[in-house]
Amino acid sequence: MPSLTLRLLFRRLLLLMGAYLLLRLGFFLANRGVFQEATPDQVLLAFWHGFRFDMSAIVLLNLPFILLSLIPNYRLGWQGALRGVYLVLNSVGLALNIVDAEYFKFIGRRTTNELTTVGGDIQRQAGQLFAHYWYLTIPFAVLMGLLWYFFPLPPANAGRSGSRRRRITVLVAEILVLAGLAVLAIRGGLQLKPLRTGHAFLQQPSVLGHLTLNSTFTFLRTLDYDDIEPKHYFASSAEARQALGARPLPAPNGPARRDNVVILMLESFGSEYTGIDNNGQGYTPFFDSLATKGLFFRDHYANGRRSIEALPAVLAGLPSLMEGPFITSNFQTDELHGLGHLLGKNGYSSAVYHGATNGTMGFNTFAGIAGIQRYYGLDEYPGAANSPDYDGHWGIFDEPYLQYFARQLNGQSQPFFATLFTLSSHDPFTIPQKYEGRFPKGELPIHPTIAYTDHALRQFFKTASRQPWYRNTLFVLVADHTSQSIKPDYQNVLGNYKTPLLLFHPGQTLPAADPRRITQQADIPATVLDYLNLPAGPLLPFGASAFDTTAAGRALFLSGDTYYLVHRDFVTELTADNQVRLYPYQTHFIPSAPLANPDPAKVRQYGNELRGAVQLFTNGLINNTLYK
Repeated sequence: MPSLTLRLLFRRLLLLMGAYLLLRLGFFLANRGVFQEATPDQVLLAFWHGFRFDMSAIVLLNLPFILLSLIPNYRLGWQGALRGVYLVLNSVGLALNIVDAEYFKFIGRRTTNELTTVGGDIQRQAGQLFAHYWYLTIPFAVLMGLLWYFFPLPPANAGRSGSRRRRITVLVAEILVLAGLAVLAIRGGLQLKPLRTGHAFLQQPSVLGHLTLNSTFTFLRTLDYDDIEPKHYFASSAEARQALGARPLPAPNGPARRDNVVILMLESFGSEYTGIDNNGQGYTPFFDSLATKGLFFRDHYANGRRSIEALPAVLAGLPSLMEGPFITSNFQTDELHGLGHLLGKNGYSSAVYHGATNGTMGFNTFAGIAGIQRYYGLDEYPGAANSPDYDGHWGIFDEPYLQYFARQLNGQSQPFFATLFTLSSHDPFTIPQKYEGRFPKGELPIHPTIAYTDHALRQFFKTASRQPWYRNTLFVLVADHTSQSIKPDYQNVLGNYKTPLLLFHPGQTLPAADPRRITQQADIPATVLDYLNLPAGPLLPFGASAFDTTAAGRALFLSGDTYYLVHRDFVTELTADNQVRLYPYQTHFIPSAPLANPDPAKVRQYGNELRGAVQLFTNGLINNTLYK
């Protein structure tokens, strides 16, 4: 039987769980209009999921109290001091959650570490804020009173029992057990990755993630994040949008197409490895042949250099214009409308497939944020890590996983939207033993794995072509980023982002488009909606449809601390000290030195376009106004 010390501690923490349940109920009632699209069952499930976040936040906030509670002193004075520590620590958590019931209405997300950066503003406006929201002190006082009143105390006759040696043995054992339980609670379970705010958004509708979270958790978990500084190139976001040249997607012309959409995101499938980009010299004979039958964009660029940055760009049109990835940032609870959400409103089922360990790079988290209904990882693959198809490192080899993907699509209700992320062409670059020596060795470790992925694509399309959904499907093939390089003309800032983009439809002739148009990953959501002739819905301003001849193509990315904008005539650089430089554009190549005497009009136009993008991105994330 646990000691009295441990029993008291568990009862006191359980009391806090009850308080957080009441806080979540109050948050729901104060913002119930936000969750109106959810059914009662979905709301109850969000409450259930919230217990993990509550345990994590409570244990993390109460670590000092937990340590002090291990001292087996049952005297009234010591227990009174413990109650004081308990109330002081948890007053912070209660206040955060109660204030958030109102603050959420302004920022559309739970409070994060912005309180540490705007603390001066809050202090200066404390009187005005209290005058407006004085009523929030009522639930705060009630909950504090309940915590004080129901704080479990030891019985009056409690004291030490047993020998000193036995007491020490029991104490050491209980400390070890408690330490393990505390780590487990703070991590939120035994899963691969510790609990993050984005995990709350795996449910549908994803807006329930705000209900599942608690403000103590989001605040504490973001205290160690580096802040991004707001940008003030323009006086308002309207001026920034004008400088960016953000334009809405053209209105639908005629009936909507009900085609399926399949996005194949190819790990590290840089343009340097393809034959079609390099006069037939490459490792991708099948991709090259497919490109001649579809719409291949020769001047396409990734918006980032990491896989974790590709998914927000491809599925939501959000380029990576900050140092940290959006998926693990404290902005992941911002309003974001991904293709899953936009197509879901038009009757599409949706799923993301990734043969790696569930939770890898937060893909499952972002799938939920983007409105994707289902996520399939390694755990869902037959046999999982015990399967003979497991590569021993990341997950399932590309060929069997793509075959599994083709079979899975047969069970999807149409129209469907499905995204698959390959993985074999990732370090340590392994291929199935039966294919050893079959593919060109090349000059880099990645070369044979690129050839293997290309072979896996060939087999996938061979299988898919026999399925009833095949001829009614738009395929989008795009790389996540570049990787190892051996060709000097790719070894520059622009070449580091040069990746292929291919649209292929086996049953339809695609609309006319300029194959030399500058495109980027962030164009894919608008391109898909434009092709399907669907209403745009909320779209971010950074991308444009590749079929829209009225909008100029462009690409955006951040390299180091410098922003870049790619156009057909010039590449524009915006330095950290707000200097603008122009370079002549060549496919995947940028010279080391900028133009000595660029056209001042172009410097002003493209410089302001790039500043507009950076300001809208940065301030949009900080203020949760990406769509406003």
